[in-house]
Amino acid sequence: MHRSIMNLDFDRIIEHLKGYACTSLGREAIDEIEILTDRETIEHLLDETEEALRLLYQIGELPFGGITDIRPHVKRAAMGGMLDAHELLAVSHFLYGIRQMKQYIEMAISHQIALGHIKPYIDSLYPITHLKQAIERAIDEDGTIRDDASDTLRRIRQQIRTIEGRIREQLQSIIQSRRDVLTDAIVTIRNDRFVVPVRADYKNRFPGIVHDQSQSGNTVYIEPQVVVESNNQLNRLFNEEKQEIERILRALSAEVAKVSDTLLSNVEIVKTLDFIYAKAKYARKLDAIRPKVNEKGIIKIYQGRHPLIDSSHVVANDIFLGEKYQAMVITGPNTGGKTVTLKTVGLFTLMMQAGLLIPAKEPTELAIFQNVFSDIGDEQSIEQNLSTFSSHMTNIVHIINSLTDNSLVLFDELGAGTDPKEGAAL
Repeated sequence: MHRSIMNLDFDRIIEHLKGYACTSLGREAIDEIEILTDRETIEHLLDETEEALRLLYQIGELPFGGITDIRPHVKRAAMGGMLDAHELLAVSHFLYGIRQMKQYIEMAISHQIALGHIKPYIDSLYPITHLKQAIERAIDEDGTIRDDASDTLRRIRQQIRTIEGRIREQLQSIIQSRRDVLTDAIVTIRNDRFVVPVRADYKNRFPGIVHDQSQSGNTVYIEPQVVVESNNQLNRLFNEEKQEIERILRALSAEVAKVSDTLLSNVEIVKTLDFIYAKAKYARKLDAIRPKVNEKGIIKIYQGRHPLIDSSHVVANDIFLGEKYQAMVITGPNTGGKTVTLKTVGLFTLMMQAGLLIPAKEPTELAIFQNVFSDIGDEQSIEQNLSTFSSHMTNIVHIINSLTDNSLVLFDELGAGTDPKEGAAL
């Protein structure tokens, strides 16, 4: 970010704005914010933010429940990759979020709210209902593949339950009859095999396969010979289950791939909507208004309040420039608000040119400037071995060399950082 913009604390506005985004997508859009100079684009962005603010007041916030950044999943599916259950659920939840947005705009229409800007975005969203339903039919909310995801999976799991039941019955019988050689009357699992805990000194007199030993060495976990074949059969079924689950996930991933372009388009629209509503929510917090816009260099601020100062302490100002006067000099005592006033003018201009509403009263009017330059604060350039004063002079020379007819220039204490006599002469 350019030094002049940093001097005006626009980066802090950006950080505040991020706090009003609902998703990482919205925060990404805020990071990509631009200071624009095209009037038509600026007016359009201001119109969008103003409409979203009106919707906030009338029917509440646009719902973003279920919305996450699914782009990595969609792109991997489009390349032929297999998504896991949770990634597919993220796609389903995203589509649920789109459905909620559709209902939001339907509610706005039922309230007869004028919708010239937000509705086209939401109309462009495609809920892809068949994909959402296919994922929901196959995967539970906890990421478990449902038994009825396929007939094959249902059959395999029924067989698994039958065999597991048989093994447990056999092992319970062993536990009851051989309780004297066991360290505990439980059935447990080691290496994906059902086993029983046998006292170590009896391991050679207990027919079966040893799979593990306790840390103390007092217990060995033995798979009784009578259940070896059933355990083998169970493991074969587990492998079949794993293969069937992978087949189901691959099939669903292929469905995602088929509509990847539509999904990615949806993501970009949602990203824009979160950005717009973040600006609207920030405007609501600031009690901001949509300024009039001109290209004549005219600034008319009514009761403008610096957006980064607490509303209970900020002093509102009226500032007029560009008609009778092309330049303004502000003088007064320390802590009199001179720097704050300068920054307010600069920040308002940057905010407006980024599509943000302004904490002021109507009929505030702001000008679009090709450049906004500022020299504010006591900064030294350590890398260039410049004093505070030299650093200011270097910046001012850069500003003068970069000036255009349509530039806003803000200087704070031109003589700062040098001898009072030299500063006075300057």
